[in-house]
Amino acid sequence: MMIADVIAIDCEMVGIGQGNRSALGRVTLVNQWGNVIYDEFVRPIERVVDFRTKISGIRPQHLRKAKDFTTVQKKVAEIIKGRVLVGHALSNDLKALLLSHPKKDARDTSEYQPFLKERRRKALRHLAAEFLGAKIQNGEHCPIEDARAAMLLYQKNKKQWEKGMKDQMRLKQKQKKRKHKKKPKVTPGVNNVATAS
Repeated sequence: MMIADVIAIDCEMVGIGQGNRSALGRVTLVNQWGNVIYDEFVRPIERVVDFRTKISGIRPQHLRKAKDFTTVQKKVAEIIKGRVLVGHALSNDLKALLLSHPKKDARDTSEYQPFLKERRRKALRHLAAEFLGAKIQNGEHCPIEDARAAMLLYQKNKKQWEKGMKDQMRLKQKQKKRKHKKKPKVTPGVNNVATAS
């Protein structure tokens, strides 16, 4: 399977501890054409007390032969390195994987300005319905479907999105330059404190 420069991710969580803490239960990566390049169930380090099947779609039998967390984490880190990563609420997925990704290479559909209504984030299923005319997440979530939806949202807005990212980077560089210029010059060995005459 060909891995592209742009990859979309989606994770499903299970409950550990008292059931209110989340742990990674499944992770899916798709390329820019929506083809699955990685899809694994994950065995959390702690015991699963809530499979959250109604949302996650994960059942006990899925985790019996699941890969351990470290193996999956390593593989995902390898695949996403140096690539643009697309997703919905990316920080949640990265947090579950205990990974980070450069902000300049992250494209989060939950934070993309044109998708925000009155500055409020929308659920992925609402964005898919509004911008793609697609119905997703009716009942159990499918990470393949969700990753594909995020990728399609990105692809449809790619030109504008990338232009916005470039403009942002330029602005940041300008601000950095301005900060450096503003620093007063200090001459060594001279008292630089201005005295009132």
